[in-house]
Amino acid sequence: MLEINTLLNHLETELQQTLDTRKLNNPLMIGIRTGGVWIAEQLHQRLQIDEPLSLLDISFYRDDFSQIGVHPHVKPSCMPAHIEGRDIILVDDVFYTGRTVRAALNEIFDYGRPNQVVLAVLIDRGGKQIPIAPDCVGARMALAANQRIKLTGPEPLAIHLTTSASDKP
Repeated sequence: MLEINTLLNHLETELQQTLDTRKLNNPLMIGIRTGGVWIAEQLHQRLQIDEPLSLLDISFYRDDFSQIGVHPHVKPSCMPAHIEGRDIILVDDVFYTGRTVRAALNEIFDYGRPNQVVLAVLIDRGGKQIPIAPDCVGARMALAANQRIKLTGPEPLAIHLTTSASDKP
């Protein structure tokens, strides 16, 4: 098991430095369901952000939506009506290909054009397929093809490395 508090502490430090450097004004924090929301809840509290936490379910914005269909546990997004010109902190648990973040940005732009978006992720797996990269990272990890990162929570919040059974020797 990975130490979640160590990862959160590092991510919080990087995010605070980025907020100071990029001079975000009254930022809106948005967590991507589900794991990203759990991480965003922690960061929102630690950074004492005044604006209520927003939640994003990108199920209908995924580029593989036509292949996987409607997931039975789709939850509504909870966003302000307009985010035109706002500074945004977008939070997810694991960054791998960039496709989840691309879908999240598509949905965010349906609410308006933000001033800037800072991407904060707990773990960057380093498997980028499209030109998107996180601004703030709790940890960077190279995993084998049969390894996955599993976040459980929200209480207690924990992170585990798992190995696919079909790929075991």
